[in-house]
Amino acid sequence: MKRSAPAPENPHPGMGFREFVAFIAGLMATNAIAIDSMLPALPQIGQSLAIDTANHTQLVITAYLLGFGGAQLIYGTLADRFGRRKVLLFGLALYTIASVGALFAGSLEVMLAARALQGVGSAATRILAITIVRDCYSGSHMARVMSLAFLVFLSVPILAPSIGQAIMLVAPWRAIFLMLCLLGGILFVWTLTRLPETLHPEDRSPISLGAITHAFDLIIHSRVTVGYVLAMTMVMGGLFGFINSAQQVFADAFKSAELFTLIFAMIAVFMAASSLLNARVVEKLGMRRVSHTALFGYCAVTLVHAAVVLAGAENIWTFSALQGAMMFFFGLMVSNFNSMAMEPVGHIAGTASSVLGFVSTAGGALLGFALGQHFDGTTLPLTMGFVMLSLAAVAFVLFAERGRLFSVDVSVSDTAT
Repeated sequence: MKRSAPAPENPHPGMGFREFVAFIAGLMATNAIAIDSMLPALPQIGQSLAIDTANHTQLVITAYLLGFGGAQLIYGTLADRFGRRKVLLFGLALYTIASVGALFAGSLEVMLAARALQGVGSAATRILAITIVRDCYSGSHMARVMSLAFLVFLSVPILAPSIGQAIMLVAPWRAIFLMLCLLGGILFVWTLTRLPETLHPEDRSPISLGAITHAFDLIIHSRVTVGYVLAMTMVMGGLFGFINSAQQVFADAFKSAELFTLIFAMIAVFMAASSLLNARVVEKLGMRRVSHTALFGYCAVTLVHAAVVLAGAENIWTFSALQGAMMFFFGLMVSNFNSMAMEPVGHIAGTASSVLGFVSTAGGALLGFALGQHFDGTTLPLTMGFVMLSLAAVAFVLFAERGRLFSVDVSVSDTAT
């Protein structure tokens, strides 16, 4: 029998509550800062590494996302076998070493290899942060820790491009990777010296590739899970497409590179605000009503945005306002889509979460890269891509719900696809 959750009075010996929250927030911040702090530096990276096609600099983002998405498949199983602390230390060490590799990269190939390994290392922080909190707390105590850490997590995408830009005002672009190296090193030492093992010895489980195979089998035979994970992949593709192209849009399409970090931060505020709003209203209104309404709002915004571009009325302010509206609806969708995708496979939650994270992140990264590669100096390819991905997301949600939308959240009667 598995041991019950430890008492909240002393769930992590040696580390007080405030320190624990700060530690978890730091782990959660590693992913977003590794992506968004790069964005202002992409043109300089391209010049330094002799990348002759501007769109190919987007590979610096995509390589990281593919490593991050793919590694999510393995960390849950490893952490259940070897413990949270050892696996987290491995991931942070890899993140730090890969940052050093990117710091000294002299070619695109070396940079992409370092970025992919950096993503593999960062995936450990994504999986282990939530797992460690779950080990130490439950119920309202867990919700309190996650809500406090989440405030920091939401602030990182807002601040990270400005941090990258600020570094470049006083140092070359390689100093951004030095900052990431220092962040990884600090978290490594923090984990090594302050974090106890949070997995009880009797709860360790053997490595089982069969568990992942079994999870895949259950997932592909679950209509609800397949529909929502594919819908989530579509909207993640839109997000990554925007991230990949954002710097080029402001610099090349609008000739306003100096406004990039400010407007990117303002757009990110919309997503942060909607995530906080979702936490307040979802229990009252239900995941389906909130996310389905947001999905149609998201789709409507993409259609309006495409119409503005086709009418020749696009400018930096219409783009920013409509992109902010898209991100607002995005924040109301993704966490709910993930929760609904998990409903039919809750009995294998750990492994299933890893599989779903892999599909949505890696799939979204590939879609976002394909979208970004069509950038032609205007916002037309990007906005048309948003329309296609949003309509595909609607189709997948309709598939998941058999055409019945806005229903009250109830136990899903799930049949094979």
